[in-house]
Amino acid sequence: MATFLYRLGRFSFRKRHFVALFWVALLALAGAGAAGAPAAGNSSFSIPGTEAQKAFDLLDERFPGTSADGATARVVFKAPDGQKMTDPGNKAAVQDTVEELSGGSEVVQVSDPYQGGGVSRDGSIAYASVTYEVSGMELEESSREALKAAAEDARASGLTVEIGGDALQAVPETGSAEIIGIGVAAVVLVITLGSLLAAGLPLLTAIVGVGIGVASITALASTLDLGSTTSILASMIGLAVGIDYALFVVSRYRAELAEGRTREEAAGRAVGTAGSAVVFAGLTVVIALVGLSVVNIPMLTKMGIAAAGTVAVAVLIALTLIPALLGYAGRRVRPAGEKSKLLGGGRAKDAKDKAERPNMGTRWASFVVRRPLAVLLLGVVGLGAAAVPAGSLELGLPDDGSQPVSTTQRRAYDLLSEGFGPGFNGPLVVVVDAEGSDDPQAVFKQAGDEIKALDNVVNVAPAAPNKAGDTATIAVIPDAKPSSVATEDLVHDIRAAGADIADATGADVLVTGATAMNIDVSQKLNDALVPYLVLVVGLAFLLLIVVFRSILVPLKAALGFLLSVLAALGAVVAVYQWGWLSGLMGVEETGPIMSMMPIFMVGVVFGLAMDYEVFLVTRIREAHVHGEKPAQAVVTGFRYSARVVTAAAIIMIAVFSGFIGSSDSMVKMIGFGLATAVLFDAFVVRMAIVPAVLALLGEKAWWLPKWLDRALPNVDVEGESLAALDRAADKDDEDKELVRA
Repeated sequence: MATFLYRLGRFSFRKRHFVALFWVALLALAGAGAAGAPAAGNSSFSIPGTEAQKAFDLLDERFPGTSADGATARVVFKAPDGQKMTDPGNKAAVQDTVEELSGGSEVVQVSDPYQGGGVSRDGSIAYASVTYEVSGMELEESSREALKAAAEDARASGLTVEIGGDALQAVPETGSAEIIGIGVAAVVLVITLGSLLAAGLPLLTAIVGVGIGVASITALASTLDLGSTTSILASMIGLAVGIDYALFVVSRYRAELAEGRTREEAAGRAVGTAGSAVVFAGLTVVIALVGLSVVNIPMLTKMGIAAAGTVAVAVLIALTLIPALLGYAGRRVRPAGEKSKLLGGGRAKDAKDKAERPNMGTRWASFVVRRPLAVLLLGVVGLGAAAVPAGSLELGLPDDGSQPVSTTQRRAYDLLSEGFGPGFNGPLVVVVDAEGSDDPQAVFKQAGDEIKALDNVVNVAPAAPNKAGDTATIAVIPDAKPSSVATEDLVHDIRAAGADIADATGADVLVTGATAMNIDVSQKLNDALVPYLVLVVGLAFLLLIVVFRSILVPLKAALGFLLSVLAALGAVVAVYQWGWLSGLMGVEETGPIMSMMPIFMVGVVFGLAMDYEVFLVTRIREAHVHGEKPAQAVVTGFRYSARVVTAAAIIMIAVFSGFIGSSDSMVKMIGFGLATAVLFDAFVVRMAIVPAVLALLGEKAWWLPKWLDRALPNVDVEGESLAALDRAADKDDEDKELVRA
């Protein structure tokens, strides 16, 4: 592989005009597709194989025309102090609002609070439910504006009016903190590479790669039903790995220049060595992201594949566009150890002085090699302590109660809780399928009576049968809020009672609704986590055996990953569930951790953790393959790679931290989780635990059974074939000298 990538690097350097034109054309093509495509909305949410989804599909079949999957809105009214919603003036204002909303082109039905029990017992609060014929993703902007206008007209009469539901769900915004993250990355690149131009190359290529990825996602959003969150997560991951991959290639290029190679040769060598590590690091990220499809949640699968595509583009750009731009830069990108005049450089340092002066990476690695057991124990105990909160992990999906208090959705949620109780925000829909029963009406009544007898039930509405009379819906209002354990227990209790009814009557009793769907999603994700870990870690373990030609090094990499991801989950629980530092992180409402968070974080963090493992350990193995003893190889590897790996980690942390400012709770939480995981993995696992374990194992770290060594392909990540080219060239030079002599 090293030889192929070496040739690719030299080709891209020589044919820089062609390569640059290709990527610019691809960016323009993707941009044109995005410009002409409809805007992304909120992806439709389906969970195949769950009871909630089965009931949802049954509603579509047995209640045609009711738009079971349509967007909904709850317009909540509160009377001024001292007044009631039943006062004539307030009642007239509400009815005018209902009439105004009923005229919408996409509206199926608007409930009248005064006819459907939509007024609170104390008379201070009322609500009207609006059902649309299309999903929130497909809802036209004119319908949203009409909803807002109707609420504004009601406010003019003196009422407090707020709107809840998914009809007003907005495309999440990442905030200005994302720009700050990129700014931090730029500063780190300048310090690391010693040149504004060299620092600009990784930023430029990362932006090109993310631009292509996000534009492609935008262009395909409507066709493939990709939600707005998909492009944000793809840009988050693509930007981080794009900068890092380019940084490794540029850094190796400068190191090759310092060895005295020509610029074209240095570009080829950089792509042949660092590029090999980029390919395998990128493969681990892609495996982790594509592996999310095993969960069988379409939205999660699409998010993973879209992000994986962006990572693949980042790898290709690092291998081709970076050497092409280095060709354009020429002498303005200086050898390692030199700084530009603007940054106080201009004079090359004496090579001998540089070689004799140990850098920080060398000093740190030397310390770890001398005290491996103490460093190992300290690192493991520290991460173990950080992971303790993960034992209290509670999963759920966000509702309007997790929105910032500044939003109308959150204020509507609070008003409904105040007027009707916390469980009113998470009604359960029980679907009774009595198609095969002799007396469907008796079955409907039996189901309602048994549900009323359960604990934690505030209200059970009369059964509402369909036209055929064989299926009915029963609305159930829990006593607790939607995300509570008590509500989850109630769902399980209703399903247990439904199983008894099914045994006695042959009728199916199914529970659905947003709350039940959230509970089923959490359970499905919990069940999928172990198979997902086995698949992803197993495939990456095999890949790393090929890369490192070792059994213990990949095993150590996988165990180190588990430590860092558990510690990161512990930090997420401490902040978003327990409320530690919640003000600093902009967490307005603590509660269960988003159901998709653990499995998504496991996938992404595993891929990123293997990035640092590949970049760091390949340098160590390269030194060992070239004849150094294990302990010295660790020091040599850190001497050449610790600075760059540290910079790469700081860049990733900065980029991920930028997304903590997002308005979307899932993006905010994932940004924090990924930034924390990179912090733990890069600076504790890879920089401390990895060298300590390698020092303790010594030569055994590189043990591989002979039969397996013969069976595995030689991918040559360390560039041994390139070293062979050097030896062959040196021999040719010696032969020529002998001939002349």
